[in-house]
Amino acid sequence: MQTQLFDLIKSEVRGQKAYAAETLTAPIRLDANENPLPLPSGLHDELMAALRRVQLNRYPEAGSTTLLGRFAEKYGVAGTMLMVGNGSDELIQILCNALAATHVLVPLPTFAMYRISARNNGHEVLEVPLDGDFDLDLPVMLEQIETHRPGLIFLSYPNNPTGNCFSRSKMERLLEKAPGLVVVDEAYGNFSEQSFLPLLDKYENLAILKTLSKIGLAALRIGFLIAAPPLVQELNKVRLPYNLNALSQVAAGFYLDHEGVFLEQAAEIVGRRNKLFHDLQQLPGIRPYPSAANFIFFNCLLDTDRVYENLYRQGILIKNFPNSGHLKNCMRVAVGTQRENEVFLGALERIIAK
Repeated sequence: MQTQLFDLIKSEVRGQKAYAAETLTAPIRLDANENPLPLPSGLHDELMAALRRVQLNRYPEAGSTTLLGRFAEKYGVAGTMLMVGNGSDELIQILCNALAATHVLVPLPTFAMYRISARNNGHEVLEVPLDGDFDLDLPVMLEQIETHRPGLIFLSYPNNPTGNCFSRSKMERLLEKAPGLVVVDEAYGNFSEQSFLPLLDKYENLAILKTLSKIGLAALRIGFLIAAPPLVQELNKVRLPYNLNALSQVAAGFYLDHEGVFLEQAAEIVGRRNKLFHDLQQLPGIRPYPSAANFIFFNCLLDTDRVYENLYRQGILIKNFPNSGHLKNCMRVAVGTQRENEVFLGALERIIAK
């Protein structure tokens, strides 16, 4: 890029790396925290038939109003409290775009898009390392709040990549002390069965993110933000009018029609997660951490780059982290099918034995 054009790019953008979405592929994909279970064939055919009826020459319903009405009923909130996004990622971006320049407070480690979206929109990011139990370091976070008065705090619940749910009492303390918005990202809420939805009436500075990606519709990118109506009204001024395509709107409605099937799959994944955790505990040099999500974060005493490469050569892809800082010697594996979990464990055991 010519120098004068390069200089037009925000310094905040130039100074960071893009989100590293995995581009490799493998027969067994356990890196992206997806639901490994396909829809039953009859339901899959029903969904495909519904998608075929979409008129592709027409714009989708602006603002997904019909869909929002249905999901507002599901979540037990007013329709004016809900906004739909092209996945939670877009909603994170909208939040960061709408706010005037401020400090954004996040724990470390957590979902990287909080930091990336905040910096891309000119915000100063404050990162506070988690404590030894991967819980919030409340005294330090409160100190940051007192010193910098952040306008936005992101809390993943359960947290990605550690898999645990932060202490609710600590989170409520942050809600009480925060001068700005506290966003609780419940992307993995279907596997923890915990939510801050009941507290929306108590804390007007609380916003909640939901998604259908982790429970089975990752390809269609459907997310929701739930917050006080005045905030949603302002955020809608930033949201693009046709941000959720017509196919995704149909799929989200299909999800509500058949939610029981998706929830049954989530329960099955939880059962397999618990077994995978137990099996990982039996392997020497592997320390898995308790998880409330659909993945397991674990410490590996071996060279994680070697483990990652060996697994990949055997057709298995998991999440490796930079071998430094807070994620040193750590990896993350999503819960797969029973066969995928068995193949992964067998491959990992062989690598350890070498």
